[in-house]
Amino acid sequence: MPERGLVSDSVDDSGQRARYWPIPVLRAVPAAVVALVVTFSSNHAAGYGLLLFGAFVVVDALALGFAGLRRMPLDARSRSMTLAQAVIGLVAGIAAFALSGAGLPAFITIVVGWAVLAGGLELTQGIRSRGRSPFTRDWTTVGGLTLLLAIAFLLTPPDYSQQLGGVERVTGTLDAAVVLVGLLGAYLAIAAVFHVIAGLSHKWGTAAPAAAPDGAPHA
Repeated sequence: MPERGLVSDSVDDSGQRARYWPIPVLRAVPAAVVALVVTFSSNHAAGYGLLLFGAFVVVDALALGFAGLRRMPLDARSRSMTLAQAVIGLVAGIAAFALSGAGLPAFITIVVGWAVLAGGLELTQGIRSRGRSPFTRDWTTVGGLTLLLAIAFLLTPPDYSQQLGGVERVTGTLDAAVVLVGLLGAYLAIAAVFHVIAGLSHKWGTAAPAAAPDGAPHA
């Protein structure tokens, strides 16, 4: 007999996974696209980073809004926290587009503000749902990763500047904007991979477990 309070691969869990699995996949799309743009673009200016960030958070917010309204389990707390993340993402996206010409301070402030609020909410959502939801690991991991992005931005000196050259014979300057846009791209690449793995794992986990001869579910 399974212990009470532990999440099992029950029929109910399978139903939740069947409804929810497209959401991580949808969230992976904007993250992957922006990560690729950052990787192959030579423009790592703060204003360009804000535009890319704004595009990502707006699309991600739409996916979260769809999840909160149509795809979340019948849990009022999880729904409200997901919708709150969607609102935060929309506000951050609008601010990013509106302040794309404000330079590095705006880039740092908007990304850090979004990461702390949205990441904190998602991490809290995962912790509170522990033992009650099959999506606990998803929310905890993405929330923690988003908070790490905020920490990385805060630890990068805004006045950092390093002239390239030497043995690499690469001309140019490595400054804080280049580093931070690169960090954003790395975060989005990791998040995209995790979202795809999580979504497909839930999709493949939607089948109810076969029953043992005595009627008990297989372990």
